[in-house]
Amino acid sequence: MKKIMITAFSLALLAFPSMGLADAAPGDKIITLGKNLTEAQKDSMLSEMGADDSAQVIEVTNEEEHKYLGNYIPKAQIGTRAISSSAITIEESGAGLEVNTKNVNWVTDEMYLNALMTAGVKDASIQVSAPFEVSGTAALTGLLKAYEVSSDEAIPEDVKQVANEELVKTAELGDKVGQENASALMAKIKEDIAKNGVPETDAEFRELIETSANDLGITLSEEEINSLVALFNKMKDVNIDWNQVGQQLDQAKDKISKFIDSEEGQNFLDQLKEFFIALWDAIIAIFSNKDNA
Repeated sequence: MKKIMITAFSLALLAFPSMGLADAAPGDKIITLGKNLTEAQKDSMLSEMGADDSAQVIEVTNEEEHKYLGNYIPKAQIGTRAISSSAITIEESGAGLEVNTKNVNWVTDEMYLNALMTAGVKDASIQVSAPFEVSGTAALTGLLKAYEVSSDEAIPEDVKQVANEELVKTAELGDKVGQENASALMAKIKEDIAKNGVPETDAEFRELIETSANDLGITLSEEEINSLVALFNKMKDVNIDWNQVGQQLDQAKDKISKFIDSEEGQNFLDQLKEFFIALWDAIIAIFSNKDNA
């Protein structure tokens, strides 16, 4: 099981205005179950996610998966059964997002975080699991569905579509340039838009994307550039509050700075330093042994 807190790049990928969890209170839990689980598997998932009498449980269907991901992921990859399940527990304001995953082999923790932040979800603990290894797409669909239930406010359909497309395109780009590089590129582009305004033409978007990629040492193909131009044009059409995006980026930087300055952050850096010293000593020892052989 993996557990990660939001990183600077993950925080930077917030692309849409936040929709507050108006009707949810800290401690409230919403659980989504894949509709094609057996009764025994459903009971196992509920137990694993700590469901009690107050937990709200909803089902996610394979049809819903195809509705929101079918334009961006091959049908065979989505599959024909909704198996993966999830839970959202609302936390105190300012707690941030935290994700735990188990038996998910395609949708990464970062992808879940990106999709949730794109939809405006914040301050929640997320669990994603399945009784055996699955792609995890049902849980992704379910988490957005759970958010709508918890907030009693529908996420606009065009926002859902753009959020899912961003999620998939970032992940696919990450397969070629690295997940961290892909996330950094998206963050850098958005930061520029927040500071300097939304480009008005395809040519201006292209220039921004190419400049951002060059600054990060990332080489993009013509196809990848065109794909990102199309994506950001769609973002422009759904009227993103870019001022809020800029604020989210600034908050992300503040959070990382505070962590580095904290005792926990300093301990982490000390441990990292000791690791590399030990690694370097091991490398020297290997070559020394070769010289003495």
